[in-house]
Amino acid sequence: MYLADYHTHSRVSPDGHVSMLEMASAALEAGLNEICFTDHFEPVEPRTTIPRKTFDWAAQKAEYADVTARWNGPVKLRLGLELGDSSVDEALVERLLVGMPELDFIIGSVHMLSKKFKFQDLAWIQEPDEKTCYAELEDYLENMLQMARWGKFTVLGHMTLPMRYMNDKRGFHVSMDGYGAEVEAILRTLIENGCGIEVNTNRGGQPLPGARWLKLYRRLGGEIITLGSDAHRPEDVGRGIREGQALLRECGFTRFCTFEKTKPIWYAL
Repeated sequence: MYLADYHTHSRVSPDGHVSMLEMASAALEAGLNEICFTDHFEPVEPRTTIPRKTFDWAAQKAEYADVTARWNGPVKLRLGLELGDSSVDEALVERLLVGMPELDFIIGSVHMLSKKFKFQDLAWIQEPDEKTCYAELEDYLENMLQMARWGKFTVLGHMTLPMRYMNDKRGFHVSMDGYGAEVEAILRTLIENGCGIEVNTNRGGQPLPGARWLKLYRRLGGEIITLGSDAHRPEDVGRGIREGQALLRECGFTRFCTFEKTKPIWYAL
């Protein structure tokens, strides 16, 4: 069994905590074969809705240069990015990406709602009721479809992310089950654009997405798929990866992929 965690964050991310070297050491402790560092990139300043004027790539470049120079363990190291919220301003995103380091892999993610909801981040909203949750969920799906159409990334990250916040953190009982047509449109668009999806193992919690949507993706012909813990701390590196592989097998997948310089490398499940 080949084990790779393709969604991790180091101290380069605004919500990260430790060095890439410490995350790599945690991957070794967790029995992984490979880790990809996917620190955050957003077109707005951290925890604001203020558009960035520039993005400083120096910290990520320096951090990755340090870990590759010092690492002598058997775990393969890859450099990626979690590119969030391109739908806020695609032209701005493309300008800011000029000068980025050579990457192996890019996660495309939606964290923010649209202008209708004042570009609020899903993590910080405090909804008064489930009716509001569903209005936000519809907006989220529209943003995700727009990002899928843009398509300048490798896989779509944590497709059912609102469930993490609305249900797990805020105690609602929201479901995406009534949005099958919208999800199918997103998945079809990804496949047409040569993009895939991730199984975000949610640091060992409920996987994002779950079996229903994974089976739909497979039925539509989707193949490109990665697994990532979304770890921001060493103790979460690799959590749920083995269980995620088992889930993929149950959903009809026979392989998953890692990436080198944006080219997929396939491994049997």
